[in-house]
Amino acid sequence: MIIGVLKEPASETRVSLVPEVVAQLVKMKVDIQVEQGAGERAFFTDKAYVDAGAVIKTKEEVLQSADLVLTIQPENIPTSLKSNAALLGVFQPLFNAKQMMSVADRGITIFSLDTIPRTTRAQAMDVLSSQANIAGYKAVLLAAYEYSRYFPMFMTAAGSIAPAKMLILGAGVAGLQAIATARRLGAVVEVFDTRPAVKEEVMSLGAKFVEVEGAADASKAGGYAVEQSEEFQQRQKAKIHEHARKADIIISTAQIPGRKAPILITKQMIEDMRQGSVIIDLAAATGGNTELTMNNQTVMHHGVSIIGNSALAATMPSDASKLYAKNVFNFLKLIIDKEGNMNLNWEDDLVKGTCIAHEGKITNERVQALIPQNANA
Repeated sequence: MIIGVLKEPASETRVSLVPEVVAQLVKMKVDIQVEQGAGERAFFTDKAYVDAGAVIKTKEEVLQSADLVLTIQPENIPTSLKSNAALLGVFQPLFNAKQMMSVADRGITIFSLDTIPRTTRAQAMDVLSSQANIAGYKAVLLAAYEYSRYFPMFMTAAGSIAPAKMLILGAGVAGLQAIATARRLGAVVEVFDTRPAVKEEVMSLGAKFVEVEGAADASKAGGYAVEQSEEFQQRQKAKIHEHARKADIIISTAQIPGRKAPILITKQMIEDMRQGSVIIDLAAATGGNTELTMNNQTVMHHGVSIIGNSALAATMPSDASKLYAKNVFNFLKLIIDKEGNMNLNWEDDLVKGTCIAHEGKITNERVQALIPQNANA
């Protein structure tokens, strides 16, 4: 089998395979073709790939011969793949259902790692978690850079400086890493999440957990947040407003798979915050958690900086690529046999759960539900 690695668009610094993982795949009797310059923005040279056993090709040559093409961004999905080829990346299929249908119509098998079931066995393949961990870390560093005051408490001859107060919305992987990083820098941290089960983790990291009673049960949502009732949302809004008013930094991470991000911070809440405060919105790509968030932009309102950035993992391209490539490798081990050929075991829940399309049809039920009837007949 030939695996092809594509160079990402200019806005994406990561690469889907690193030389270290290429060497492991070569040992599994897999041929690797890498588009020229694919790893340069993540500081992996073409020579490093060649030394690991890969062959450097043009994009056209990769697409003509690869049985499985690796990329990251949905906008990098090629329009020309050889017949019966497979595609693996992070394609956000619930937001890009029409694009998935268009690719499926060409007979391409699509695997999207952001849909992998979030089970214990899948942890080593969970790209959302590996990248969110980086995003949570960088969100705090970005906030510290943009914030006009210190994070830790200082007692000096010139007077005392109170520690920064941080509110984190969402205690998933990004939120938990943000807590840990902010605490290391000396901030006082409060955390809101609709899932009471995360309270213990939050408190173990030294943060205070903000509770709102009556949240919908998220225990069967595979580790994700779920939509809440209108009554709960009103109580939630009041509680967040109360704590946002006192916060110097807000880091928001709340997202619901396949849906627009919930609005947790209103314009009024922002206007009640102290001037010089900073909001880092990691949900910007899906609409944002504030009413004023603009993706990939910084909005200044009433003296508060609202930074919309869902791509913070790409600001650490070397480690982000390394972790992503490890996730990819662990998944590939499920679909590559001992002879280095592709062997799709549809009895494996991880293979089945990650597959979006096969043999010209959309196979993922949630994506199917987004496509007009008879379009996939």
